[in-house]
Amino acid sequence: MNETEKSELKEHIRRQIDELRDDIASLIELVQPIAPDDAIGRLTRMEAISTKSINEANLTKARTKLEKLKAVLGDVDDDPDFGLCLECGEDIPMGRIRLMPESRMCVQCAAKHE
Repeated sequence: MNETEKSELKEHIRRQIDELRDDIASLIELVQPIAPDDAIGRLTRMEAISTKSINEANLTKARTKLEKLKAVLGDVDDDPDFGLCLECGEDIPMGRIRLMPESRMCVQCAAKHE
């Protein structure tokens, strides 16, 4: 991976980090407790609780991805093997790196581990 690609990738990761921070802020508002005395019907309350659970799961995923992206941002420059599959050692296609910069394996090796 050349320096231009690294620079573009770091900017792409920074944008993803900014978007995730915005998403996390929005999700935090959506996972507030639902007061039992809210004047909503029984079904609507159950739907609200279900939606809250989904938002909590999304919040957890977003926080996990944010931490992974922060870690990988430093690896772009610091790890000489960045862009190489940890399993087979082959180059990871740039399209995959841009799509999932936190993934350190090529598609074939990642599929073996799932």
